[in-house]
Amino acid sequence: MSKIPDKSAPQAFPAESASFLLQGPAGAIEAATEPADSGADANAGIAVICHPHPLHGGTMHNKVVTIIERSLRELGLDTVRFNFRGIGKSEGSFDEGDGESEDLAAVVEWARAVRPGAALWLAGFSFGSYVALRNAKRLDAAALITIAPPVGRWDFAAIDLPDCPWLVVQGEEDEVVDPEGVFEWVGKLAAPPQLVRMPETSHFFHRRLMDLRGAIKNGMRMHLPKSNDPA
Repeated sequence: MSKIPDKSAPQAFPAESASFLLQGPAGAIEAATEPADSGADANAGIAVICHPHPLHGGTMHNKVVTIIERSLRELGLDTVRFNFRGIGKSEGSFDEGDGESEDLAAVVEWARAVRPGAALWLAGFSFGSYVALRNAKRLDAAALITIAPPVGRWDFAAIDLPDCPWLVVQGEEDEVVDPEGVFEWVGKLAAPPQLVRMPETSHFFHRRLMDLRGAIKNGMRMHLPKSNDPA
């Protein structure tokens, strides 16, 4: 395992915006954190957000990822974004979702160490939603948000589904993920998540990012952990 580069992970959750490297299973993982907005209600939660496909330009700076981050920060959660292995300053190479799952687990381990007792929320966009979903139960997520989950492109049938509050947002004119495949999959689940269908919306939510922000905040506000909730 390679030596962690400079600017390694802080030992407490940063009080201001921060970027740093933490140790992952394939080497360094590049991460960025934001504290909850000061005007939001104080909530005992931290959200870890996964980006889209690394081989198709996906990074933690993707505009959908950043709007997810903004939405959750405005709701009162501390947030963590990170680059999967092989992206940005993260070491390693693409591993078909398996290694990326371990990257997520490493980030969650750090998040829990610096925010002990905080409820863990997982979120992701496209490929990132697949990684978040397949790990939500084993990481004991308190809530899950999946934006444009790539049903049909990855093996969703093999996933051990979580029983936490779960929001799915899907554009009806998605040119990358088959919307009807997503709607059919959700409809067949024994305990289906809350589904928000967004008409006239493409995969990358062009001109609809503020609508996505509203869908996330409206869909998840009722599930926010309060400061006196048990972990």
